[in-house]
Formats: sequence, C-alpha cells, structure tokens
Amino acid sequence: MKAIFLRVERITTHASMYFACAMLALAAALGLFQIITRFVLEEPAEWTEVMIRFSLIWMVFMGIPMAFRQGAMVSVDVLHRWAGPRMKRVLDTVVMIASLTLVAVIIIVGWDYSLRGKVQTIIGLEEYSMFWAYIAMPLGGVFSVLGIVGNFLDPMRMELETAQ
Repeated sequence: MKAIFLRVERITTHASMYFACAMLALAAALGLFQIITRFVLEEPAEWTEVMIRFSLIWMVFMGIPMAFRQGAMVSVDVLHRWAGPRMKRVLDTVVMIASLTLVAVIIIVGWDYSLRGKVQTIIGLEEYSMFWAYIAMPLGGVFSVLGIVGNFLDPMRMELETAQ
C-alpha cells in the first residue's frame, strides 16, 4: 500500500511541478509579449498583465507540492540535527501535522474563495470568471497533501543534504 501511494504521489508531484514550470514559462512569454506590444508596437495588450499575475499564482501553488515532498518547506534543521532517531520521528510527525493543518486551511478557504469568485469576471478577460484563478489554491493544496504525506513516509531532506 505504501509503495502504491508513493508511486501515485511521485506522479502527481512531478505533474504539478511540470505544470508550475509551464506557468513560469507562460509568464515569461507573456511578459516579453507585453514589452513588445507596449514599447515596440505602442499598442499595449492589457490582458497580459492579468494573465501574468494568474500564471504566477498557479506556478506558486502548483510548485509547493515539490517543496513539501523534498522536505524544503517547513524546515526545523537545527532540531533535526540535534535530535536522536526517535526524536527525529516525533519532530517529523509534528511538522507533518502542522503542515497538513495549514494546507487544510488553504484548501477550505481556497475552495470557498473559488466558489465566491464564480460571479466575478477577470479584468481584461471578461468572458472568464475569477474561479479559474482562485481554484489554484485548493488544487495546489490537494497536491501538497500528497507531498506532505509522501515525505513523511519516505523522507527526503534536500536542504539538509546540501547545507554546509
């Protein structure tokens, strides 16, 4: 069961990271497009600023699961280095519970925010509702839950391994 969960978690975490990378590339491309239309063609495309902002929001919330999975999000480095094997597991459990609590709040509030945003339209893209921007919070939160539990079951301490 653990192996199946970790396999599913690995797939979803990598998919969310690829999506986050795509959103960063989109933001960069839209920024370049905005510069060209504004300063070269002198006809600014007002929708690009909004799309850049939303792609960065999506990038952050879809990139967080990988940070959780690698153990780089909630970091208690000093305590972890000083603790014995049993205390490390207790510390990992406390960090996991705190992280899951935070992500649960993000999922609940983000879902509520998304539903309330259905009636709002995106400035510059009036045919789309704000739901599509706000849904990044609960969706990223769900992927984060998988990363948090995956890191608890199979710890990866990327920041500890590279620290001097």
